[in-house]
Amino acid sequence: MESKQQPNLIYIFADQWRRQAVGYEGEDQVITPAIDAFAEESVVFSNAVTCSPLCSPHRASLLTGRYPMSTGVYTNCKIGADVMLRPEETCISDVLLDSGYQTGYIGKWHLDLPELNVTDEPESGARDWDAYTPPGPKRHGFQHWYSYGAWDEHLAPHYWKDSPEKIQVNQWSVEHETDQALNFIKNRSSNQPFALFLSWNPPHSPFDQVPEKYKQLYKREQIVLRENVNQETFGVHTGEPVDGGLEELKEKQLNYFAAISGIDDQFSRILRLLKDEELDENTIVVLTSDHGEMMGSHGLMAKHVWYEESIGVPFCIRWPKVLPQTRTDVLLNSVDIMPTLLSLLRLEFPHSVEGTDLSSFMIEQRSGGPEAAYLSGYPGRKEAIEAFREAGLDNRAYGWRAVRTKQYTYVIHHGYAPGEESIRLLYDLEKDKFQLQPEKIEDSLNHPITSGLEQRLRTWLKDMKDPFLLE
Repeated sequence: MESKQQPNLIYIFADQWRRQAVGYEGEDQVITPAIDAFAEESVVFSNAVTCSPLCSPHRASLLTGRYPMSTGVYTNCKIGADVMLRPEETCISDVLLDSGYQTGYIGKWHLDLPELNVTDEPESGARDWDAYTPPGPKRHGFQHWYSYGAWDEHLAPHYWKDSPEKIQVNQWSVEHETDQALNFIKNRSSNQPFALFLSWNPPHSPFDQVPEKYKQLYKREQIVLRENVNQETFGVHTGEPVDGGLEELKEKQLNYFAAISGIDDQFSRILRLLKDEELDENTIVVLTSDHGEMMGSHGLMAKHVWYEESIGVPFCIRWPKVLPQTRTDVLLNSVDIMPTLLSLLRLEFPHSVEGTDLSSFMIEQRSGGPEAAYLSGYPGRKEAIEAFREAGLDNRAYGWRAVRTKQYTYVIHHGYAPGEESIRLLYDLEKDKFQLQPEKIEDSLNHPITSGLEQRLRTWLKDMKDPFLLE
């Protein structure tokens, strides 16, 4: 048994997995027995949100504890956008390596500039948004590397280690990456603590790319869609409209649930190994995601909107005999994760961090915490960026910004194209769980609720040097 002087860390996050789609929440019809049992042993955050419901922005904020405007990763790292996590940023992994940890990263990275942005024929064979990230400062202190940039073939994934030689695999990515994670843990040095980040791509689309054994757990005729599916909200059109009818949507939802049940199955393998290796009591395990998935709610698919299905993420953290077994309503945002984890590990976090250390709220089972979580969505599609630039405008000054408290979500949306009408919406999450009856705000400064929320937003935008205009 290894020394308990310094705890290990395993941070696992799936892509596009919404907070409602886990058994212990009692909302979506998803089967997750291992995760439900894990939640019983954990601190479960019922108000965990992502600061920007998009892959790359969340990942940059997770690692740095800084908001998208500060990291510069305001949209996905993709073709036609000069966006990536800067090598000079200080990430949690940099701190862990400097503190004597064995560090590992397995799975989807999506924080490097796509190689096709700089060359037509990458040596690695990367295509579209994908990229091989070579050893060096862009890996931010991760020593063991088994990863790729962005690629959505779940049944035939590929990876890179420390050379441009692509490793092609014919195995469901979640299972294969779990195999790799188990090997990392088994082959660790017993003289050092370890920190492993495991990034599963499913349940991200394409939804049908999931092993049949998990699909067999569900029947399409028993799938019940959420109450806000195919609803309209003041004609605000964002995200991707739903294609096909309700039966096609049910099929997608079945496959989405199947992938999550597969995640549950693979997660249980990691927990078993920790117990077998007598590591479970001295290992902090986090299970979460980067953002949610609309799956037809409000007539939308995918994410990048302010609704709970998009911004809400599951978040469970277990550390036996240190953290309580409880559920907390403390607000947790992407930027809070890095300082909170480093504090639990008794390590200092850098002054550049913009999030809040929530460790004491967990350990002492205190209520309170941050009064608001700040959220953002920026026009980031290539055609949108070009349209704003042609109009002499900064695309980052548009899109939407929001304040999410325990009771309210207040949104200001300036549109994803030049000339779109701005709109202000207030949602009471206690009275209107499915966000079907937002209040359209005409005079925000004289409104009993939005006046204070808008002032909070104004202060945050100023602190972030965000060009978004409130006038």
